[in-house]
Amino acid sequence: MGKGDIEAGLSQVQGNNNNSNSLYPSMIESPELRWGFIRKVYVIVSIQLLFTAGFAAFFIFFPPAKDFARYNDYRLFVFFGAVILTFILLFVLSKYYNKHPVNLFLLGLYTLGMSVTVGFACAFANAMVVAEAAFLTGVVVASLTLYTFWAVKRGSDFSFLGPFLFASLMVMLMFGLIQLFFPLGPTGRMIYAGLGALIMCGFIVYDTSNLIKNYSYDDYIWAAISIYGDIINLFVYLLTLLNDL
Repeated sequence: MGKGDIEAGLSQVQGNNNNSNSLYPSMIESPELRWGFIRKVYVIVSIQLLFTAGFAAFFIFFPPAKDFARYNDYRLFVFFGAVILTFILLFVLSKYYNKHPVNLFLLGLYTLGMSVTVGFACAFANAMVVAEAAFLTGVVVASLTLYTFWAVKRGSDFSFLGPFLFASLMVMLMFGLIQLFFPLGPTGRMIYAGLGALIMCGFIVYDTSNLIKNYSYDDYIWAAISIYGDIINLFVYLLTLLNDL
C-alpha cells in the first residue's frame, strides 16, 4: 500500500466522521457524547428554573412574604444581600466550577440568591403580569435556542458577539447605577428594561452556541450558570417592561 492510498483512506475516514458529526462541524468527537453533555446542562437549568419559579410563587401568593418584600424595614438589607451574594458566588464558581462536589453546593447557593431577587421582583407585580413575562420568556428562549441549534448546524459562528455583549453589559451596569441614585422614572425604566431584554437575547444565542461547540465536559456547571442567568435576567427585564406599560 502506497502513501497515496494511506492518505486517501485517512481522508475517507475523516469525511465519514464529519458526516456523522454534522451538527458540530468544528469538533472531532462523538455526537452521542456531546448530546449527553447538552442534556445534562439543560436538566440542571430546568431544576434551577423550577426552584426559582417556586420561590417566585411563594412571594406572589403568600401574603406575609409579599408584605415583607414590600414593607418590611429589612427588605433592602435582604434584597441587596442576595444580590451581593450572587456576585460573590459567581466569582467563586468561576474558580471552582469543575471541583465536585463543591461546585454543586455553590450552585445551590447561587440559585437560592438569584431566586430571592426574582421573588422580590415578582412581589411588586401583579400575578397576571408575572405570568405574561414568564410566557414571553419561555417563547423567546425556546425560539432562540432552536434557531441557534439550527444555525450552528449550518456552520454559523456566534463568537463575534462576545465583545459586543460584554461592552453592552458594562453600559447597562452603569445605566443601572445611574438609575439607582438618579431615578429616571417609568420611561427610563422601560428603556433600560427593553435594552436589557435585547442584550439577554444576544447572550442566549452566544451561550447556547458555546454550549454546542466550545464547553468541555467538565464545564457543565458553568454552562448551566450561563444559560440560567440569561433566562432569569431576560425574565426580570420583561417583567419590568410589562409592569411599567
